[in-house]
Amino acid sequence: MSRKPNLALVGATGAVGTVMIDIINNRENIWGEIRLIASKRSAGKKITVHGQELTVVELAPEAFDGIDIAMFDVPDEVSEIWAPIAAQRGAVAVDNSGAFRMNDQVPLVVPEVNPEQVKNRPLGIISNPNCTTMTMMAALGALHRKWTLTELVVASYQAVSGAGAVGIDQLQKETAAVAKDPMAGTLTDNVSHAIKAAGLAQADSPWSVPIALNVIPFAGSLKDGGHSSEEMKVRNESRKILGIPNLKVAASCVRVPVQVSHSLAVHATFKNPLTVAEVHAVLEKEPTVVLMDDPAKGIYPTPAHVAGQDPTFVGRVRQSLDFANSIEMFVVGDNLRKGAALNTYEIAELVAKEF
Repeated sequence: MSRKPNLALVGATGAVGTVMIDIINNRENIWGEIRLIASKRSAGKKITVHGQELTVVELAPEAFDGIDIAMFDVPDEVSEIWAPIAAQRGAVAVDNSGAFRMNDQVPLVVPEVNPEQVKNRPLGIISNPNCTTMTMMAALGALHRKWTLTELVVASYQAVSGAGAVGIDQLQKETAAVAKDPMAGTLTDNVSHAIKAAGLAQADSPWSVPIALNVIPFAGSLKDGGHSSEEMKVRNESRKILGIPNLKVAASCVRVPVQVSHSLAVHATFKNPLTVAEVHAVLEKEPTVVLMDDPAKGIYPTPAHVAGQDPTFVGRVRQSLDFANSIEMFVVGDNLRKGAALNTYEIAELVAKEF
């Protein structure tokens, strides 16, 4: 790096943007100027970054003037418009939305798996994976390099924060309502009754049924064939990141009453034979993977343990009993950190090395 590049954060006051600022503050300051950008409603707010009080500026074309790398932590429809504008103004846009993930001219990057792809950006845009896919990529990428992945079956247990701040708020409100009614936990109707009694309308929830004391076997929007958008992301993004266009993938995505951290039960089949001991040895060498795998002593990753931490946590690694060259494992990651903000920032750090 011959000079310090200038960095912009679009969506600086949002849920992921707030996590991003925490990440920036806790990593080495490799930047020249850091510019915080948000909607007109948030413009003018003061946020401290690396000890300097910065004023949030309104999202506009000129906000990208002089910026080398612009990170986007905003909804798809905002990125669709503004990431190309940032690129046109000379910035490399690193986008955390789903707007460009499956665009053939936009690389989908996980630094532990395909860092070389950051240079392959004809549109000046690099995309960050969906948080569900991202949760398992560091571990799967390491295993794929060693044994060649051929088939993947995944069941996700996704935190309500994946639906945004409204998801966390809804779970908290429903949980409080249920806690006031000692009978609410006995029957689904009673849970719904307790929620209604608290003045909560299901129509205002991100979900059609209560999430408190419940699991919802659906995440995202409905796609062809009865699959959800989250399930299709797991399939399509895994193929693109790992560079296996014909990878066989089956995914079932479930929303659970957990605030932060997505969990995945992974069944992975490889071209070559492998053992649990060998898998342990590979994962223990991965700097961003933490192995927690001693179930006899109650040691395995859980969302409560993982929340607020950067690494991917892996446990319950075992040899499949009925499928050759296959292992099962339980993978957990903080969906707001590595699943979103951290991976985006790590991509930006890779690009920064070009300056």
